[in-house]
Amino acid sequence: MLILANVRERWSGFLGAFVAVLVGVALITTTLVIYDSARAEVQPRYEGTAALALPKQAVDADGSPEDRMPWSRSEAEPLVSGLAKVPGVAHAVVDRSFYAQAVKGGKPVTDEGAEEAGHGFASVRMAPYRLVSGHAPAAADEVVVDRDLGAAVGSELTVNITKGRERFRVVGTVDGPGYYFSEKFAAGQQPGVSNIALIPAKGADTGAIASGAKKVIGDSGSVVSGDGRSEPQPEYIEHKRFLGVQLISAMALLGLFTTVFVVASMLVLSTGMRRREIGLLRTIGASPKQIRRMILGEAAVVGLAGSIAGCLAGVAATPLLLSLLKGLDVTPPGMEITVAAWPLLTGSLVGIGVSVIGAWSAGRKAAKVAPIEALLDSRSANKGMGRGRWIAGLSVLGLGVLLAIGTATSTADNRINMAIFATMTLIVAAALLTPAFVGPVGRFLTAPFQRGGKAAPVLIRAELVANPRRAASLVAPVIAAVGFAVLLSGMVSTMRVAYPAGEALKVAGQTIVTPDGTPGNTDEVVADNPVGKAALPTRAFVEAKHGKNAENAENSENAGKPTVLDVLGSRDAKWNKPGEAVLGKKMAGDLGLKQGQEVPVRFADGTTVTLRVSQVLPDDPARGDFVVARDLVRAHDPAALTDDIFVPGDAKASAAAPGVALHDAAQYALADYDTDAKLTESLAMMLIVIAVGYSVIAVANSMAMAAHGRRRDFGVMKSAGGTVRQLLFTSAGETALVIVIGAALGVLVTLPPLAGMAAGLSEATSSDVGLHLNSGVVVVAIIGTLVAAVLAGAAVTSKTLKRQAV
Repeated sequence: MLILANVRERWSGFLGAFVAVLVGVALITTTLVIYDSARAEVQPRYEGTAALALPKQAVDADGSPEDRMPWSRSEAEPLVSGLAKVPGVAHAVVDRSFYAQAVKGGKPVTDEGAEEAGHGFASVRMAPYRLVSGHAPAAADEVVVDRDLGAAVGSELTVNITKGRERFRVVGTVDGPGYYFSEKFAAGQQPGVSNIALIPAKGADTGAIASGAKKVIGDSGSVVSGDGRSEPQPEYIEHKRFLGVQLISAMALLGLFTTVFVVASMLVLSTGMRRREIGLLRTIGASPKQIRRMILGEAAVVGLAGSIAGCLAGVAATPLLLSLLKGLDVTPPGMEITVAAWPLLTGSLVGIGVSVIGAWSAGRKAAKVAPIEALLDSRSANKGMGRGRWIAGLSVLGLGVLLAIGTATSTADNRINMAIFATMTLIVAAALLTPAFVGPVGRFLTAPFQRGGKAAPVLIRAELVANPRRAASLVAPVIAAVGFAVLLSGMVSTMRVAYPAGEALKVAGQTIVTPDGTPGNTDEVVADNPVGKAALPTRAFVEAKHGKNAENAENSENAGKPTVLDVLGSRDAKWNKPGEAVLGKKMAGDLGLKQGQEVPVRFADGTTVTLRVSQVLPDDPARGDFVVARDLVRAHDPAALTDDIFVPGDAKASAAAPGVALHDAAQYALADYDTDAKLTESLAMMLIVIAVGYSVIAVANSMAMAAHGRRRDFGVMKSAGGTVRQLLFTSAGETALVIVIGAALGVLVTLPPLAGMAAGLSEATSSDVGLHLNSGVVVVAIIGTLVAAVLAGAAVTSKTLKRQAV
């Protein structure tokens, strides 16, 4: 009851923490709802199936589950025959997907899913799609298409497939997307079988079908039904989902850190302003344990209230975030919001937990308040740095420096995360150590104004020197706001300069043939450009007899499973040798292979080929980690499309085939980076808005709380002759000085990680990369924080003075 009474009585003192929890929980709830809504769903083309039979799943080099390993034609035939005999199954359909894209007017028809748009006609039954006109394809040059394509039955249609442009006769149309060929033609495009769909008879029990199918499949694979049928997803949808998950994960992580940081600072500030009240409680017999329990209880109540409000606000804000993600094209098609219970419960637990954790430090200090404090000013104690804070601050600072150094030496995949973690660590260190130098800095900055005879500079200086911990609590959210603005905008600016420069240097003097409106280059394009690098990628599988998988066999449920890896088929004379493979050092180490050893490799058609490791070379992304002869890849993966083709300067590049563009080194570098840069910049701006916006709210709340807590001081100064204008000027001046100190620290803590990132990019791109800051974003962040803080402090000060006048 005492806790609830305290919260009701002192609601203005808890308002800042309540708002901080509300905003943090709203952000976390929104991202979790989006994450839950973005989960894989059963594709429309599988809606007419009872179950799907899938091959065994392989793992990557680290042991994480990855691609399914296709059955060969001989392995699949008895399985299809057995599945067709399962009671309740009307049809067992081999579902094949491969590249197919119509060409009209000399240009490929826009289609995000073109890489997997081709199928055998039997796959029509899975949706089920209806044959609107015509008949099923029988010959290799016949095709059934979506009626929305506008191709009439009997007309000729040019379709781009892996080989290049082919003429087909349209023999039918269906009411669904895709290109449907004869089963024989489809099997030639994708010989391996990665999915067998079971079409139920009318009124059949799907559960019984799934159980019967599992008996037929046995150890050869697995059977999924119900929501499990969502596993097979088109590559472009999986890519969008991956990008969206990465984005909202970054938002949730940033929101969680900012919430913990801001709420802890506010609760420390709020508790520090109650030392006289706590001293009075100690005088009338309250024990340290009771004081700690009271502080933690109040924080839990505030956290619960803020969490409830935050969950409601988060659900309300979810459509806005979804529309932003759709604008960035990082959501699966047709994604809709579904609000489950677990995001709300998780957000609430985070809000309450953060409040209690944030109050722990404040409660520990409050428990040490002596009864005599009741006779002293609330801010008379704890002026300096305690030993524990010094140790914690210096330790965190050392960790931050190590992370900043590690940013320069980390891999490209980890460099951004390392820079963010280093900045977070240095922000915490700066907040812990701020009381040690806020006084000296305040003296230095106010020194030029001391000779004017004005009282305001003297009062501002005295306040900072006398109450460094209160000033440090006000500075903390400013450090976070400016620090994240400088870091995120600086990262984008630095990468925009570094990556195109490094990429252009690598391909200088070459002409690059790139896909334009297609998912890759066809064999026709490769034939038109017979000179230069033309890597043909495929996914292949190696039995885990060596390497990390074998070493962890006893402790991993994935032990003994094949390892899936990216294999590149090369036409370079150095690597294009039948029966041989060239490995990078890391790949060879992961697989436990050495030069001269033989390794069985299973390709996409289910055929296993034994290759000899002819060379193990230093890692080179331009070469590839597992390189084999190009003809070998084409023989076992007829559906594979070729990557960008790099034509040397002494040869002429061709763009005769549709869906092709030519670039010089500079154009290629900029175009290649711009593809990811747009998303990166959008992500950075969203994170900046979140971090700065949240911190600005925290700064405004902190300044309002501080101004409210100093109402006695304002009364004394007014009694001594201070005018309202002078007091408002003093409040604004002190606030501005605190913002300047926080902004300076926010910039300083981000420079080491950004410098480390620039150094790492210089080495990775073999070019001179300097540290680049986005001055516009930094200025807006500082001015926005300053304006919000001054207005909040001035508003509360003005209101307090008016009440005192009344």
